[in-house]
Amino acid sequence: MPDSRTSAHRDSLKGARIARGASPWLLPTVATAALSLARSRRSRRAAAIAVPTTALAAGMLWFFRDPEREIAQGRVISPADGVVQSIMPWKDGRTRVAIFMSPLNVHVNRAPLAGTVTSVEHVPGGFVPAFNKESENNERVVWHFDTELGDIEMVQIAGAVARRIVPYIPQGTKVEQGDRIGLIRFGSRVDIYLPEGVEVAVEVGQATTAGVTRIDRD
Repeated sequence: MPDSRTSAHRDSLKGARIARGASPWLLPTVATAALSLARSRRSRRAAAIAVPTTALAAGMLWFFRDPEREIAQGRVISPADGVVQSIMPWKDGRTRVAIFMSPLNVHVNRAPLAGTVTSVEHVPGGFVPAFNKESENNERVVWHFDTELGDIEMVQIAGAVARRIVPYIPQGTKVEQGDRIGLIRFGSRVDIYLPEGVEVAVEVGQATTAGVTRIDRD
């Protein structure tokens, strides 16, 4: 399997589209940049504004990229681009794998397994940085999937910058492994809980690519 850093860099530069849910941030930024560029030849003030607004628009296009992926094979694949922040045994025998997403990562999350979405629950909360222990109480969306491994829980967690989680699909939807299921604007964290007896294949500090990096081990 290719290194996740290489995969993330390669597919972010080709075959990318704009993520659903990006328009409230992207459209005003791009419109402002386009207007400033159009007026820049006739106005020094517009020309001065055009530079930062164009840079911001380019940054937004990069932040909201949604590359196509060749989905890897494996029982459980990463739902998020990012870095493994922690691997923690849970009281009920499951293992939580927490993946930290920076603003430079692709923000679109993917289904870790094929199955049926049995629950999509929005839980209000705070907006502390995702690397802070108190982020456990942050704004989040809790997903449950009925899969061949049983119930799989995945949690999208907002952070200090990420103030909006956008689910793409409702409860009852059947998904294939690697399907796009939602967006966290400007990064944050995604947790996945592996069932008891499923061994973790990643380690803390390892980069992951949604739909590509395998999370479990045979």
